[in-house]
Amino acid sequence: MTRATAVRAVLAVAVLLVSVYISLTMSPRLGLDLQGGTRIVLQARDTATVEADRETTDRTLEVLRQRIDSLGVSEPTLTRSGEDRIIVELPDVQDPRQAAEVIGRTAQLTFHPVQGPAAEEPEKKPSGSDPTAEPGSPAELGSTPDPDRLTLPDEQGRVLDLGPSRLSGAGVEDATAGFEAQGGAGWSVSLEFRKDAGQEWKKLTGEAACHPAGDDRRRVAIVLDQKVISSPQVDPSVGCGAGLPSGATQITGSFSADEARDLALLIKGGALPVPVEIVEQRTVGPTLGAAAIDASAQAALIGAAATALFITIVYRLFGALAAVALGAYGVISYAALVALGVTLTLPGLAGFVLAIGMAVDANVLVFERAREECADRPKRSLRSALTTGFQKAWSAVADSNATTLIAAGLLFFLGSGPVKGFGVTLAIGVIASMFSALVIARALTEIAANSRFVSDYRNVNGIARPGAVRTWLTRKDPQIFRKPVRWLVVSAALVAVAVAGIVVRGVDLGVEFTGGRLVEYSTSRPVDVETARDTLAAAGFGDAEVTTAGDGDLSVRTGKLDNDGEHALRAALAEEGGETTKVRDELIGPSLGDELRRNALIALGVAVAVQLAYLAVRFRWTFAVSSVAAMVHDVILVVGAFAWLGRPVDGIFLAALLTVIGYSVNDSVVVFDRVRELWGANRRTPLDTIARRAVLQTVPRTVNTGMGALFILAALAVLGGDSLADFALALLIGIVVGTWSSVFTAVPGALLLERNAKTPPPVPGKRKGKGATRGRAGASRRDPLDNGARV
Repeated sequence: MTRATAVRAVLAVAVLLVSVYISLTMSPRLGLDLQGGTRIVLQARDTATVEADRETTDRTLEVLRQRIDSLGVSEPTLTRSGEDRIIVELPDVQDPRQAAEVIGRTAQLTFHPVQGPAAEEPEKKPSGSDPTAEPGSPAELGSTPDPDRLTLPDEQGRVLDLGPSRLSGAGVEDATAGFEAQGGAGWSVSLEFRKDAGQEWKKLTGEAACHPAGDDRRRVAIVLDQKVISSPQVDPSVGCGAGLPSGATQITGSFSADEARDLALLIKGGALPVPVEIVEQRTVGPTLGAAAIDASAQAALIGAAATALFITIVYRLFGALAAVALGAYGVISYAALVALGVTLTLPGLAGFVLAIGMAVDANVLVFERAREECADRPKRSLRSALTTGFQKAWSAVADSNATTLIAAGLLFFLGSGPVKGFGVTLAIGVIASMFSALVIARALTEIAANSRFVSDYRNVNGIARPGAVRTWLTRKDPQIFRKPVRWLVVSAALVAVAVAGIVVRGVDLGVEFTGGRLVEYSTSRPVDVETARDTLAAAGFGDAEVTTAGDGDLSVRTGKLDNDGEHALRAALAEEGGETTKVRDELIGPSLGDELRRNALIALGVAVAVQLAYLAVRFRWTFAVSSVAAMVHDVILVVGAFAWLGRPVDGIFLAALLTVIGYSVNDSVVVFDRVRELWGANRRTPLDTIARRAVLQTVPRTVNTGMGALFILAALAVLGGDSLADFALALLIGIVVGTWSSVFTAVPGALLLERNAKTPPPVPGKRKGKGATRGRAGASRRDPLDNGARV
């Protein structure tokens, strides 16, 4: 065993031990569909200047969504109910009371000059004020109050007379909580002002600095929801009219850590357009019954086992070792999700299991490369072929995962709600899959390759002989790119059919996008969620989402539902529950509102643009444009297929579509990586010949990776029940069209673009850079099974 192999083995064991410890000692945060949570109903209230109508309620909902994201609650559900109510559903909240308090605060932050201590109001003013008192003096306070002035107690309870508001929370660009041990300041909140607000802050503090130290008028009052949270003195070093030039300030006030963090997120999230009042808070059950969850878990296990068996059959011993590495990948990913507090939903868990199938891709790339090395040089040692396979597969693995990480990071930073959560899950999956393939699987296969038994018996190791698909392709050598335009015509025809489905049949948007109706029923006999869901599905309400609410009531959330439909729904429940009484009936807005959808589209658009730039730099602009065009082709086909099938496009479909996008780009990168390599080594060979060779060489990898994912998806679609059927169907279609487009859309598109491109072919060895030097150095090291003899 070499030192590098030993280091990989030790690192793998250490990470696995930590992951197992986290998995056994920490509980996962489950979503509303698996465990239920807390439902809070908020009533928007009018103010003197703003009416709580549909528009202001929607804006209030988006501010609340930002607050909830800052609280660390992932996958919440927020919907507008009627014109002026908001329903907030939070999964697995540790302290519902604290969450309700933070969510319900209006967070109107203002900054006021202190005019001095307020005089106590006399018990009674007979017919006016003291005639000798000056207007605005404390003695005049008993007369008509000034609406622009506030009289509030400070942190110590002393009543202060405050001037008009000079700044609001809208002028704050950022707010962060921090702890300062020096001077005993403790926890505080630091504010960064925007440019114009910073100038006003400088002016406000400069005016206060004109008063002597210790004078109340040298203070600035920071007021949150009509309460003075801090009223600091301007430092004596600040001169009159100079002010604080930094455009920043720090709020102190004997805060605890939680109070400081809550205050920071309230200020950063912004004030609510209208105040809200909590009118109801109750516990809700999971949207999926135990039977549906069990069926989905069994389907996931069967699919993962089938994928492991398939990889073992194709790659024999090394395939079995890769399956072990995939199991380790599952443990590491799960531990990372739990440690980071990511909320696990059923589609998320299904995507997690699917990622296990797709994580085999890196291993397949390496094994197929090693098979090529063994076929080209049959006499070379197994360890040498395996090492070369890892070296040559590195660029494809790195580029494909880099594009995925770029997309994940942008979805996290620019998206919100479920899109942000998907970005976290995607990033964890990519990093864990690279670790399992390049560290764990490599350590296991290198240890096995050092065995003389494994090296000598070629039918055992799985890579010393070419696979059946590669052998058939080598024998047939099909001329697939002699006329690349015909493949583009086929792809265009498929896109036209998909677009026709979208136009003719329309897209059936789910309740998350359109809103609908929320009805709660009380039944004389108890009815469990699974029975209620089956009953409603049999009555034609297959898209109804059923949960328990409060003390055994049933909460039904559907799409558009008229009164006749509601009567039919109630009658269906009465068959199982006896006398059924409607206790609540409200129209609800979409949980994926306009702003969330806009943010998601912006995040996706920026991610595509950055991926395009990355691929243009790493490959060629023609390859980058063709890859993105193939991705758009795949998205249109998946959406069009759902339109023709009449399947709903909802939040689960959105997660599946984002997965398809990642898969499509990944497939194209692998193909173009091989085109780049072969073209650099054969610059005078026509590009269509290079492309044909590259595709034929990568087809075994594409087939084996796709089959690994298809086993899991087929199990989820057939055995996972209705809850995962649409998710699995979208991904099944996506993987099939993604495999097609990477070969018959991206490559022909690049061939056409290259006809008019003036960029010269890639320079041999340029891609490897320092890797070429490392390769020569590595060649000088003697293989463990090489005795050094040469003829």
